[in-house]
Amino acid sequence: MLRHILLFSLLIFLFSCTPETYTPKPAGYFFIDTPQHAYQAFSKPGYPYSFDYPVYANIQRDTAFFGEKPENPYWINVNFPSIGCILYISYKEISAKQPFSKLLEDAHQMSYFHTKKADFINPYPFQNRNGVSGVFFSVGGDAASAYQFIVSDSVKHCMYGALYFDVSPNADSLKPLNEFMRTDILHMLETLKWQ
Repeated sequence: MLRHILLFSLLIFLFSCTPETYTPKPAGYFFIDTPQHAYQAFSKPGYPYSFDYPVYANIQRDTAFFGEKPENPYWINVNFPSIGCILYISYKEISAKQPFSKLLEDAHQMSYFHTKKADFINPYPFQNRNGVSGVFFSVGGDAASAYQFIVSDSVKHCMYGALYFDVSPNADSLKPLNEFMRTDILHMLETLKWQ
């Protein structure tokens, strides 16, 4: 009997000493709690445009342009502090010095500059109920800006916008935020009016 107990104890000891296989947890991303979509009007006197923007954003006039004064007082930044991104909006008035064709070419060059890192760039032409038309660019992959747009009436007004996050671009980790921001940007474009 003692022999069986010793043999059984020896077997338990031998099998219990087998190395345990460690399996690390796969890499993951933090859960991001986004606010409910709700909007308020941006309609400042003297500005040549108005639109609805999210209540969890704030608008600041762009006071610096590559270290110089901005060339236009109607350039604004729509800041989303709780999300960590900024929608940069630049506005130019169409003139003989800046014809619509040149402004359109500049916007396309800025959008397609991201082809170095982008997996794709899909342009979506649109026109809202206020007669504002333009192109919304969806940029895929690890590009610096996932969404850009150009809108105009092709006679007097031209506006360009680009969304940038405060982090290094990573398409996988930013996907939920990009999808969330797409809804807000499209709402802003749908409500845009020229003054």
